[in-house]
Amino acid sequence: MHERVDRLPGLLRVDAELEREFETRLRESSTLAFRVAFAVLRHRQDAEDVAQEAFVKAYRSFRQLRDRDRFRAWLVRLTWRLALDRRRADRRRLARETGDPPPSGGPVTDAAIERDRADRLWAAIDSLPEKLRVVIVLANIEGHDIAEVARLLDVPPGTVKSRLFAARQRLKEQLTCMMSVPPAR
Repeated sequence: MHERVDRLPGLLRVDAELEREFETRLRESSTLAFRVAFAVLRHRQDAEDVAQEAFVKAYRSFRQLRDRDRFRAWLVRLTWRLALDRRRADRRRLARETGDPPPSGGPVTDAAIERDRADRLWAAIDSLPEKLRVVIVLANIEGHDIAEVARLLDVPPGTVKSRLFAARQRLKEQLTCMMSVPPAR
């Protein structure tokens, strides 16, 4: 029993150092985690909830993280997965609920047209495979350069470039098809 008590001050010091390191890394990455969640969910409160959930999971697992210099990339992947899980759960919940969508009425405004365009774009982005979707979101929506996206996803820059090219090609095809079809009402 006494040998455990003797080791306690050293353990407390290590825990305090770990907590400070975690807080520092989290401060540097928290906005990015929120943006990634928001890019998937497009709802502020849900994105905040997912980001908070990612922070909690990151805190619990931080001690086991081998390469702490890759914390940002790890947090981005964790947040991305949690956001996708939340979106899937929300879709399942909505599918279970009954009820018709509210009727759309009134004049078509510029805001409605822009909203429709944004909805079409996000529908096209959502239909991309995850590997392509995440590079489009990080590079084109969040504005990270190729090197930073490569670092965040832990892949070579050439892989990011090829995925961006493939994603843009697919989006171009999908949006061309979508623009020739009137919006669903």
